[in-house]
Amino acid sequence: MFYLFHGKDAYSRQEFLSGLLAKQGDPEMLSLNTTRLGGKVTFAELQGACDAMPFLSRVRVVIIENLFASSPDKAFLDKLEDYLPNLPETTRLFFLEGDNLPDSHRIVKLAGKAKAGHVKRFDLPEGGELDRWIRQHVEESGGHIAPQAVQLLAANVGSDLLALRNEIDKLALYAGPGGTIEAGDVALLSPYAAEASIFDLVDALGNRQPAQAARLFQHKLDEGADPFYLFSMFIRQFRLLLQTRSLLDAGQRPAGIAEQLKQRPFVAEKLARQARGFSLAQLEHIYRRLLEIDVEAKTGQADLLTALHLLLAGLTGEE
Repeated sequence: MFYLFHGKDAYSRQEFLSGLLAKQGDPEMLSLNTTRLGGKVTFAELQGACDAMPFLSRVRVVIIENLFASSPDKAFLDKLEDYLPNLPETTRLFFLEGDNLPDSHRIVKLAGKAKAGHVKRFDLPEGGELDRWIRQHVEESGGHIAPQAVQLLAANVGSDLLALRNEIDKLALYAGPGGTIEAGDVALLSPYAAEASIFDLVDALGNRQPAQAARLFQHKLDEGADPFYLFSMFIRQFRLLLQTRSLLDAGQRPAGIAEQLKQRPFVAEKLARQARGFSLAQLEHIYRRLLEIDVEAKTGQADLLTALHLLLAGLTGEE
């Protein structure tokens, strides 16, 4: 049998793969009979791994990651297309691709029509589908979640399912067996909530909304946020925006920005959206002013809180 799993939802793909492997026999013996390959693989390496007989197990598992992303040549694909329908009966071959493959791809078409082939696409859930995913996984943990908490988690964490799973586990433990996760619990326990509030504040700055920016800033202070912590978040956010604006101007898309800045995909999407609200020159000016405030506050030349209020007023007044 050969399986082609492709798409950006790595979390669901791994869960599905684990479920299939769990049905293949003793885990320890299966581990001894598993070969993992990745990227540039020669056809001889692939065939050698697949033709090997299993040892004290009924199947041999071969897992190849991102083979097609490495753009194998026509000769390789010709051999592979001829070979796959004739795999040894004891072999389970899995192709795992991190990006979506087109329906016209030769191996996608083969996996869809061959008796021994299977193809499944894993797309990241969005919108209502993401909300359902959150509710389902909370219910699987034995708890419940309020609609406002679902929306807050979806807005703050996005489609990063591994991060969502970790947040749900933490929140379910806090709510207790059979308990309900409320929006306040998400705001209290999720580090993404603090990050989201900074995004909201920067949105207000980018949209030149002084009243909204002042309100959000004061709300964070009323919650007891340390001004130095807020300042460090400002510096971090505008550093990321400066880098993002530079990458956008160089022609990068959010996926490339996420990779280069080591950010989660949904964060890169937000950064790209926000960076478009500023010119590169504006961001350079803001970042220089933040560094000046940092020096002034640490040397006693200025009160940090006053400097931040003046900075926010100046930014929202810029044209």
